[in-house]
Amino acid sequence: RSLSEVGFSLGYMTWDTSHFTCRDQKLVSYAPFTLFPTPVPKAVFHQALAVQTFYNTLVDKISQDSEFLQEALASTIAVDDFTARLFKIHQMILKEGKSQDIVLGLNRSDYMLDQGGDGTSSLKQIEINTIAASFGGLSSRTPDVHRLVLTVAGRKEESQQILDNNPAAGLARGIAKAWELYGAAVVMFLVEESQRNIFDHRFVENELWKRGMRTIRKRFDHVSKTGFLDKEKRLFVDGQEVAVVYFRNGYMPQNYISEQAWDARLLMERSLAVKCPDINTHLAGTKKVQQVLAKPGVLERFLPDHPEAVQQIRATFAGLYTLDMGAEGDKNIAMALATPDRFVLKPQREGGGNNIYGTEICQVLEAVKESSERTAYILMDKIQPTPQQNYLLRRDAPLKISDCLSELGVFGTYVRQGTHMVMNECVGHLLRTKSSEHQDGGVAAGVAVLDNPLLI
Repeated sequence: RSLSEVGFSLGYMTWDTSHFTCRDQKLVSYAPFTLFPTPVPKAVFHQALAVQTFYNTLVDKISQDSEFLQEALASTIAVDDFTARLFKIHQMILKEGKSQDIVLGLNRSDYMLDQGGDGTSSLKQIEINTIAASFGGLSSRTPDVHRLVLTVAGRKEESQQILDNNPAAGLARGIAKAWELYGAAVVMFLVEESQRNIFDHRFVENELWKRGMRTIRKRFDHVSKTGFLDKEKRLFVDGQEVAVVYFRNGYMPQNYISEQAWDARLLMERSLAVKCPDINTHLAGTKKVQQVLAKPGVLERFLPDHPEAVQQIRATFAGLYTLDMGAEGDKNIAMALATPDRFVLKPQREGGGNNIYGTEICQVLEAVKESSERTAYILMDKIQPTPQQNYLLRRDAPLKISDCLSELGVFGTYVRQGTHMVMNECVGHLLRTKSSEHQDGGVAAGVAVLDNPLLI
């Protein structure tokens, strides 16, 4: 009876999660989740929330510094075609001049808790996502699931400690502000052809509809075939003027299946529509930029009058190391080859499941260490969290207790018009948990599951 009650509640949430389309049927399944919430130290949780508005400001400052982007990404664009194509669009827009001075950022900064030798935990950033940061919708629904689970399990007091969380409303608030500054037109979600995580989008869309804002969902090929700019550079797709382009696609090379897709991206970037993110902000979220930010003095370049912000941001940095050609890069490669289990090798890719660990680091670095191809990667200290036990519930998977590792994400929203920051907020959190047997991979990759923090 208890399990059926939990299932009923999850049915309400999970009918709006994954959408698989086959030739003759549609299959809807629940999003994977932990049976119980995961304990998270209160201090580090609030630290992550407190630093998010500083990260918003930092990303925005980086996006406005074309000289820095050129310097930081020079070695990467020489060997990584995808980053080079994005950077080429950035250069074209820079030469033409930006059509729109409204900037909308919807970011998510991801962390793990690093277990020190003295038993204390410290918050260390994995990455910051500046494009298509997902699960703001589904994470708005998971608190009610774990409240019910704990209540059914006879843990009513703990159920009342599950935090309210509604990133979907916060993300929509940022989109709405940009839309309001632009003027009445539609919000276009730029999406993939086959969208497994469609209802994560829908929660944000529903928040916009509540505000009387009309949304449309289009792919790159739709924009390529029906999109155009008028003489004022207003963007029209399928005959409808677009106020905001919200990219939930376009962050991986395979998203650009043709030259027409790249042409569509350029068309949108040239337009008067507000882009989330614009090409500058997309580049600001690359792994190479993350590594360069850890160098002495770089944060101060962007936040010269905010030493407290610099201190709080730097406290979240794990060790980050360049693999550029030269003595420093050679030293870092030797260090990784000698002790590969201490590190993660990260290519310039988003979407999860791309990082390299353990003996595979040696295989990759031995193959590229004498070549400029090595500059397509950065090296990062491997964060060492303490495993906790939980049950991971997935469709068609046996229910068993597992040693688990968790990753905390914090959502940020900002809107700038010209030089004026109109909005800068932390709008919610996300906890994802996976079995400790998996080194890498997120929810979309079928490895991690949705979770909630139980503050301790």
